[in-house]
Amino acid sequence: MANVFCHLPKKFVDNTTVDDYGYPIYRCKDDGRTIKKFYVNLDNRYVVPHNMMLLLKYGTHINVEWYNQSRSIKYVNKGCDRVTASFYRSATAHSKSNDCDEVNMYYDCQYISPYEAAWRVFGYNMYYRDPSVIRLGFHLPDEQPVIFKDNKCLDDIARKASVKESMFLGWIESNKTNAKVRYLTYVGFPSKFVWKPDPKKWFLRKSNSVIGSIFHVLPGSGKIYYLRLLLIFVKGPTCYKDIRTINGVVYSSFRDLYYAMGLLDDDKEYIDAIEETSHWGSGE
Repeated sequence: MANVFCHLPKKFVDNTTVDDYGYPIYRCKDDGRTIKKFYVNLDNRYVVPHNMMLLLKYGTHINVEWYNQSRSIKYVNKGCDRVTASFYRSATAHSKSNDCDEVNMYYDCQYISPYEAAWRVFGYNMYYRDPSVIRLGFHLPDEQPVIFKDNKCLDDIARKASVKESMFLGWIESNKTNAKVRYLTYVGFPSKFVWKPDPKKWFLRKSNSVIGSIFHVLPGSGKIYYLRLLLIFVKGPTCYKDIRTINGVVYSSFRDLYYAMGLLDDDKEYIDAIEETSHWGSGE
């Protein structure tokens, strides 16, 4: 028998050591002693790290491990847990009606641990980021996202002029009307300009240091994935056609241009995608 979760049985070792990954390998001597459980003889290889005082005090099974890395305790400091709780009426409750409002009887609760509660009581900042990061949206031609209320008429929404505006199109329009800003990529544009959602235009930034970050797209997303890759390099396009143009040659697709730039000749594309994901998707 072997416990997959605890990786049992362990190996017999005479001394406690630390492996290449920083995890301890505890001493496990072959002293010949065994105990039979469910007709199976178990020796020291099946003993997990424990503390006898804790076992006797709480009367339950508690594993005790030595840690030397921050990732070993990330679940202690990982932030808020969320609890889903539902309330229901007991069958013995006296009521004239059997109707039950399930919406009002359902709650989405949030658990706050003691250390976070104390942090909030003293009014400390819950998060802080310097410099600020601006998330940059982008889209294919005529595929800009539109936000509207579900009770609005789609025909009326489609006729609005604001439907044809977006942060990404505002950057292209800025390049068209101001030749002095064409030296900036889309990622670098927020460092000099600020996006105002109400007029839906970019304005010259007067203060604060800001970094632009383009939304992540999966490699299997097709055209929009290659558009995102090109936006890291392309400067000052005045239309989508300019993004597909290099050295005066207009390519039929973003992918063809990416090939022409020599960026798909090796595994660099996949290596860059993995490294980028490791920065924003890491649990550390």
